[in-house]
Amino acid sequence: MILEGVTPKPEPVADVDSEAGWKEKSVEEDGVSPRYQDAFGDETNAEVKYKTMEWWQAGMFMIAESVSLGVLSLPATLASLGIAPALILIIGLGLLATYTGLLIGKFHQRYPHIQNLADAGEVLMGAFGRELFGIGQLLFSIFIMGSHILTFSVMMNTVTDHGTCTMVFTAVGFVICMVCSLPRTMKNMTYISCCSFVSILTAVIITMISVGVQDHGYSSLKATVDTDLYHAFTAVTNIVFAYCAHVAFFGLLAEMREPRDFPKALYMLQTFEIIFYVVAATVIYYYVGQSVASPALGSAGPVMSKVAYGIAIPTIIGAGVVNGHIGLKYIYVRLFRGTDRMHRRDLTSYGSWVLIGLICWIIAWIIADAIPVFSDLLSLISSLFASWFSYGLPGVYWLHLNWGQWFSSPRKIFLTALNMCIVLIGGCMCGLGLYVSGKAIHDDASNNSFSCANNAK
Repeated sequence: MILEGVTPKPEPVADVDSEAGWKEKSVEEDGVSPRYQDAFGDETNAEVKYKTMEWWQAGMFMIAESVSLGVLSLPATLASLGIAPALILIIGLGLLATYTGLLIGKFHQRYPHIQNLADAGEVLMGAFGRELFGIGQLLFSIFIMGSHILTFSVMMNTVTDHGTCTMVFTAVGFVICMVCSLPRTMKNMTYISCCSFVSILTAVIITMISVGVQDHGYSSLKATVDTDLYHAFTAVTNIVFAYCAHVAFFGLLAEMREPRDFPKALYMLQTFEIIFYVVAATVIYYYVGQSVASPALGSAGPVMSKVAYGIAIPTIIGAGVVNGHIGLKYIYVRLFRGTDRMHRRDLTSYGSWVLIGLICWIIAWIIADAIPVFSDLLSLISSLFASWFSYGLPGVYWLHLNWGQWFSSPRKIFLTALNMCIVLIGGCMCGLGLYVSGKAIHDDASNNSFSCANNAK
């Protein structure tokens, strides 16, 4: 697929080592700097094959990664902003996320060796960019992993009426997530993705039906709401980070059987996301009004909220595992790129994957127990990284691809202005997100670290 405004200019492909997956030419060999190639190389005789995903499997992976319990914070966003501006933002940012996703696909087409954000950072900024983007991707993944462990404990406290110490629930969540993280390929993660998809869809439908049959008045519905910058942008971040799947796109492209089918997977994700977000947020807000809870499962009533939380268990686990896989794969590829170790089923290969997963999930478990204002800190990390991964950086990718051609035609001038605006949007999301999350951390300080107290509201 040729994205309008991007001039395809394929780079010369160097010789690729079929076992190593890439080859570094020495400077003495041909006078050029060492250059990475395909992370997985020729998998014809490999024991473990990575480049096996069909486009629909990639789409299911994206949906599981992006659409989790976060969708249930969107009805509260309508209450904070009003129906009109909130729906405009949900649809508008969804369409913008579709465009930036296409830019990521085009960037990978030009540089097919890219497997993660660190590789993209190296293309843009050299060794410094590789480390900066890699650390950002890893931190983002680990904190999302921790958030799902924490959400698991909230779910268990809700379902069991705080049946035991919260730290016991986080430990159980840690063990389940670790076991589900054992598959090394994204294709095998799609089974978890399908379960997660069915889970969140069912939980949201149950919530919508539950609030619909309750006797509520609708006089509190508001098209617009008088608010301030802090509360308004806090609501906006809920929408922005509902479209945070882009962090996984390079990894998905690297493991697709036909990377050129990536737009099909992207359209599958964005079509479902936008429609699902609009319908769920509107229906729940319509029946509950300004008093809607966040997450909206709490608005379903004491009994039905337990039912909805129970059905949402596969999503709570699955979305955390799918997001965690991105971070684990980054470390795994970083360690074994340039060897055939990733394609083997020996003790070293599999043991290394298990050890990486164990270390990352332990860190996520500690974070979930240690940080009393975890949601605020997660918002801080998301503001630092997700605003760039989903919005700002794709604009940079387009500018890099078209370097020297920004003003070569009226169409290029328009697209240059558009992508510069996208970069600025990412910067504004980052700056304002840091402000609201920093203020929230300051205002919500507490002493509940490593506590057995009930964390379900």
